[in-house]
Amino acid sequence: MSGIHDLLAGAGVGLIGGLTSGFMGTSPGGGLVIFAVLLLGAEQHVAQGTSLITQVPPTGLAGVRRYWQNGNHSPLPWIAWIGVGFLIGGTGGGYAAAAVSDAVLQWTYVTYLVALIALLILRRDRKDGSSDAGDRDQLPWLSLLLIGVLAGFSSGFMGIGGGLAITVGLAAGLRVPQHQAQLVSLIFSVIPTNIPAAWIYWSKGLMAGWPAIIGIIAGLWIGTDLGARAANGVSKAVLRRTMIALVALMALYMSYKALS
Repeated sequence: MSGIHDLLAGAGVGLIGGLTSGFMGTSPGGGLVIFAVLLLGAEQHVAQGTSLITQVPPTGLAGVRRYWQNGNHSPLPWIAWIGVGFLIGGTGGGYAAAAVSDAVLQWTYVTYLVALIALLILRRDRKDGSSDAGDRDQLPWLSLLLIGVLAGFSSGFMGIGGGLAITVGLAAGLRVPQHQAQLVSLIFSVIPTNIPAAWIYWSKGLMAGWPAIIGIIAGLWIGTDLGARAANGVSKAVLRRTMIALVALMALYMSYKALS
């Protein structure tokens, strides 16, 4: 019965993580970490390891397809530079996380989420109502690389996939349209750039049991598709406000866990 319970609980974790991932256009790690703690009763390190391991399969493929079908695109140079930075940052973040306590990880997680909320709130569109950055295929390679390093480090250190950093870095930092930024972020839930960080957690035994992991992966496949369908039916303003609200709830919950 314990295996069945873990399978169902994992499916719930994956479904909720997938819904938030598809709707917000981020990798599902933020939701996975929190709900692995809440529904599976996992410790912080185990929740993070489970999150990273379940993101290795291309569970965001359905969400990527939904964004692509609605006219969004992802230039290959963006993926390449962000990917290189992600691999570098992810490896460093994984080793750093193994060396600190649960409390340090939890408060770092809260600080990270609060910083993302601030960036989203402070972001302003241009006076003509657009948020274009000129030629969409020509963004500074160094900026893309740094976004990748930050996303990778946050992925390895906090087990969250790094998608929030990619979405906010592109949308708020480089002023890429919200839906396009979310597509690029979701692509990194298909490309297994988090393998180095996931292996570090795996090698140290910081993961949930296999029934829970299988349930999470199944839930992610379904939830990401449903979330992406919903996202493509609303405006970028609604997406941004929803993203701020969801990230704020994550920060409040993790603050509670860190204090308890």
